[in-house]
Amino acid sequence: MKKIIIFFIGMALLSGCSVYKTFETPEVTTENLYRDTTSVDAVMPEDSVNLGNLPWRELFTDPQLQALIEQGLEANVDLQTALLRIEQAEASLSSARLAYTPDLSFSSTGTLSDYDGSTSKSYDSGLSSSWQIPLFGGLRNAKKGAETTLEQSLAYKQAVQTQLIASIADGYYYLLMLDKQLDITAKTILSWEDRIESMRALKEVGMTDEASITQSEASYYELKTSYSDLQQSIRETENALSITLGQAPQTIKRGEWQTLKLPEQISVGVPLQMLANRPDIKQYEMALATAFYNTNVARSAFYPNITISASTEWTNSNGGIIANPGKLLSSAIGSLTAPILNQGVNKANLKIAKSEQEEALLNFKQSLLNAGSEVSNALFQYSTAIQKQEDRNKQLEALERSVLYTRELFQLASSTYLEVLTAQEDLLDAQLSETNDWYDQVQSVINLYQALGGGRE
Repeated sequence: MKKIIIFFIGMALLSGCSVYKTFETPEVTTENLYRDTTSVDAVMPEDSVNLGNLPWRELFTDPQLQALIEQGLEANVDLQTALLRIEQAEASLSSARLAYTPDLSFSSTGTLSDYDGSTSKSYDSGLSSSWQIPLFGGLRNAKKGAETTLEQSLAYKQAVQTQLIASIADGYYYLLMLDKQLDITAKTILSWEDRIESMRALKEVGMTDEASITQSEASYYELKTSYSDLQQSIRETENALSITLGQAPQTIKRGEWQTLKLPEQISVGVPLQMLANRPDIKQYEMALATAFYNTNVARSAFYPNITISASTEWTNSNGGIIANPGKLLSSAIGSLTAPILNQGVNKANLKIAKSEQEEALLNFKQSLLNAGSEVSNALFQYSTAIQKQEDRNKQLEALERSVLYTRELFQLASSTYLEVLTAQEDLLDAQLSETNDWYDQVQSVINLYQALGGGRE
């Protein structure tokens, strides 16, 4: 019988070697991950420098913005929640490690009985212990799964931090853009008021008519409504950013939009760096590792469990003290339990675990494709923003000359004031669009920084 049991254990150990395998990151193709910004089909050339490795304080040098980011890192609710998840994962890992140690418990019972006027007392006190020998990988894979869950929680925290830094920077620069547009609109409103007064004076001498004045007034009030809309946008953006910072809605201190210094050269590094930098990819990788170890746990359920139990007990009756060593009872039991009737359940659980592992693998591969797409989009947004800025500057120069020329023609009675108004409105639209182009360029840098996994330091 003993030889049969030894043979059975040996066969189980040999067949259970797969449950002791350690997770390895699957090979993924990272070639041609970034599209070139100057060609339809070409891919982005690789370089050794990665913008994502740049500490956020070196990228965002505005002192006001740095103070806001530091505040957000301390008080943001989502980031605090991520830290709590890490604590939960650490506690789960500690629990999984304790599964390797024997269970020890103490129990004590006492009995007092009375029969026909005679009272008897008895009590039992003892220690009991049990230990499951981790021969078939169940405990090991559970511990490994807890470790990967902790890694996943750490990656989630980093993903939240990266998103938080990007959101604060984006909101801050959006406010700077709105401030600039509000300033442009306010100055235009003041100049428009002066023009309306000038037109009324020109009407007195017959150089213009009431229709032109009415058209100017309509444009003037349209500017005032735009000014109110900008004020509302500023207030709503400040409130939203305040919530992100973990504070009640209030005014956000900020500098001037001209103070922004963008990197002179944008570098994305090699695609493999993104595997190490992107926290969301790390999350999916650890989710795949967790699914891998869960599959091993499901597979280990097919093998026997070996448990050693021991107990020591003192017993006495009649209320006396323990004086007789013969009343010290000890026992030790070893048991081997193999699943028989629940094989169908174990097979179903294993099938589910394998399916979840395949799903996790697909999600991991898809996360890499999504990351490459985000980098490509940010690079193209940056290149187009630069080109738009160059073209916008030329447009502004042309419109400024147009306003000057139409005024001169109007004074020479060679054009109507409506042409002057049209030229001025076109110039205002271009000035407002210039601030949008500036924000697009800033946003592309922020998006690229986030897409490359920046914000770790």
